[in-house]
Amino acid sequence: MMDICWLCVILAGIAVYLLTQFIRFIFADADLTLLWAARFGSTPESKLRGKVVWITGASSGIGEELSLQLAALGARLVLSARRENELERVKRVCLERSSLKDDDILVLPLDLLDRASHQEKTDAALKHFGDIDVLINNGGRTQRSLCIEADVDVYQALMELNYLGTVSVTKQVLPHMIRRGSGIIATVSSVAGFVGVPLATGYAASKHAVQGFFNSLRTELADYPNITISTICPGPVVSSIVQNAITEKLGKSVATAGDQTHKMSTERCVHLTLVGLANHVKEMWIAEQPFLLFCYMWQYTPTLAWYVTKVLGRKRVQNFKAGLDADSAYFSKPKVKTT
Repeated sequence: MMDICWLCVILAGIAVYLLTQFIRFIFADADLTLLWAARFGSTPESKLRGKVVWITGASSGIGEELSLQLAALGARLVLSARRENELERVKRVCLERSSLKDDDILVLPLDLLDRASHQEKTDAALKHFGDIDVLINNGGRTQRSLCIEADVDVYQALMELNYLGTVSVTKQVLPHMIRRGSGIIATVSSVAGFVGVPLATGYAASKHAVQGFFNSLRTELADYPNITISTICPGPVVSSIVQNAITEKLGKSVATAGDQTHKMSTERCVHLTLVGLANHVKEMWIAEQPFLLFCYMWQYTPTLAWYVTKVLGRKRVQNFKAGLDADSAYFSKPKVKTT
């Protein structure tokens, strides 16, 4: 009788634990490994203060927020993007919100498409600081167009920028990290780097390429355990990426970015990213529900994921054609905005 009572207590305990984890997952906004690190792991302050961090795409969106939060932590920064005036603006804000000095932040204009200049830019960063502890590949653009309507030039531009530009900068920084035996190379990929995403066939292809490259590079660096290769896979996040998206033709802007308020805040996305870097997480899924559940489905139940992809993909295209943000209102009928 006593054995049965103990068995009931154990089963009840397991049931409570599973229910608790289920409820936590419902409200989760990142993969369980990353959330575990956020709760029990090292803090970004303890691991990134004083480090030299080179951020590409630092002039807006996630890159700008990375710059602000890292400055607040006391990291020294190399800020890169094409728009030097915007980089100077970001630098001013970083200095205002931190105890960093002017020399602690280097503005280094960079065009990811100009691969011939990447060695010179890397040398300039090393000359200024002596080291590059962390490289965050954040520069790139997304896409908002149907495959059947998009020029092939769009696909070439996305691969040149998002993939080859990222690979080029990485190849310049990697030898330095190998010589010193340590460092972090982090790349902002996307959930689109491992799932199928309508309206973004070229973007998804470029991010799949990024994922494949860094997953393979990580295995090549097995003899350098202190060099971390980390890929960051956000779902929908509030940023300027939609406004800057490539459409069916190069040079044609998105007609309307739509309402972005339903997306994860940039601040939360960047905080989780820095937690992941501080704890050397190799791949991070950062997304609110239902997108996080979708990531797990693709990983563990691909057949079911394909079915859901078809349903949600149809909705995404409907949103796009109705003039809404493509990721909004998945479970309600899209309505065209009127003025």
